[in-house]
Amino acid sequence: MDRRERFNDPVEAVRAALDGRLAEVWTALPGVVAGFDPVAMTVSVQAAIKGRVTGPDGSTRSVALPLLVDVPVVFPRGGGFTLTFPVKSGDECLVVFSSRCMDAWWQSGGVQEPLEPRLHDLSDGFALVGPFSQAERLDNVSAENVQLRTNDGTTYIEIQPSGRVRIDSEDIELHARKSYSWDVDGYGQRITSLGGGSYEIKTWQQGATITNVTLPINPPEGPGE
Repeated sequence: MDRRERFNDPVEAVRAALDGRLAEVWTALPGVVAGFDPVAMTVSVQAAIKGRVTGPDGSTRSVALPLLVDVPVVFPRGGGFTLTFPVKSGDECLVVFSSRCMDAWWQSGGVQEPLEPRLHDLSDGFALVGPFSQAERLDNVSAENVQLRTNDGTTYIEIQPSGRVRIDSEDIELHARKSYSWDVDGYGQRITSLGGGSYEIKTWQQGATITNVTLPINPPEGPGE
């Protein structure tokens, strides 16, 4: 028995009722990815915070929450561009729960009627992959520069406030389907495919083209070849 039931305290009764209702409202939870479906773009997630169950005698115990399945992954996107990255089992994430049933929207997009009247339910989560616990935090995070990096920091693309861009990698491949050009302070070169194995090469200096030749070139092998 809950000892609060022994006292005739209306305020405490209301407080207990509110606490009980809030315990059923899910807003956001840290979690650990258990699996990733790259076709459906969903993950299964084990909530990283346990729930508490109260028995008839008033005793409580900790239990693992059920596995959250078919959770849409949130990748940064907009304007026809999307940043994607591999999601692996064991990755930490934050699951944010919709305040209303999202099933119809998830299936069809657009503006939809809720299929069920459920509120703040564990079934309606979105997974934001990226939060770090202290046990998994990155080392040597730059406090000055923007980086796209591997977790171990050995490979990265960096943009510095000065305008300098730095790439540190074991191997770099550039593949252009139509043309490729470079320029350093007004001196550069452009190679353009003309089809049929022929390419036009233009070299310039301070805006003046100094060579313009067309010749066959054997291009390097593409990725995976």
